Amino acid sequence: MLESIEVEEIKEIAKRAGEEILSVYGSEFSVDVKEDKSPLTEADKRSNDVIIEALSEKYPEIPVISEETKAVEYAERKDWEVFWLIDPLDGTKEFIKRNGEFTVNIALIRNGKPVLGVVYQPIGEHLYWSKEGDGAWKSTSDGEAIRLQGGEHYLAKDEVHVVASRSHLTDDVKQFVADLEKGGKTVHFLSAGSSLKLCLVAEGKADVYPRLGPTMEWDTGAAHAIALEAGRQVNRHGSSEPLLYNKENLLNPFFVVE
Repeated sequence: MLESIEVEEIKEIAKRAGEEILSVYGSEFSVDVKEDKSPLTEADKRSNDVIIEALSEKYPEIPVISEETKAVEYAERKDWEVFWLIDPLDGTKEFIKRNGEFTVNIALIRNGKPVLGVVYQPIGEHLYWSKEGDGAWKSTSDGEAIRLQGGEHYLAKDEVHVVASRSHLTDDVKQFVADLEKGGKTVHFLSAGSSLKLCLVAEGKADVYPRLGPTMEWDTGAAHAIALEAGRQVNRHGSSEPLLYNKENLLNPFFVVE
């Protein structure tokens, strides 16, 4: 199944979704509030429509889970071997603030593991992608693709670049940083929105991303695939168990990208 999927096609779908997002970004858009109190804009809806339509046309046999599509009951999806996991606009709060730190996320999950990922940041045209066995890559605009290879483990370094959420800095993350400093590390703090935090670790601009706050599976799947192909790990906080997908509850546990 994975062999038959062209990552170039998925990249183009993400770019088209990004164009729809930007068409709203430059306008006076309204903001709705979903049942979970998270914001929703016309850009979320347009991006979702583009992605769902394109994937359904090209790969009708592969089911889809998307943040902006009606939830599929666990009884129906628990036996899915392969499925698409979509966040059509990750970082809606950043979109509303107009700071550019929002992304389109498209992942392919196989047996609970992300095996293909595309993350597109429309502002700046930053594109990250990976396919299992083919490495992780980044390009900007029409520039040449650069292979991402992360770096050495953060605990092996004297100076550690920690990346965290611009919108969700928790006391647990502050404690994580304090513990590093107590261990003699010099900590440099980076802040970024959306799935860009995982991508920063994948490309070696950050050494570790402790996510000690709530996220959903669609927030992480695509960038998780990229981090893995860059030689990084995405493990449950406090253990060496990898983050898994298609759980009965799609809420992620706390995790660390390292």
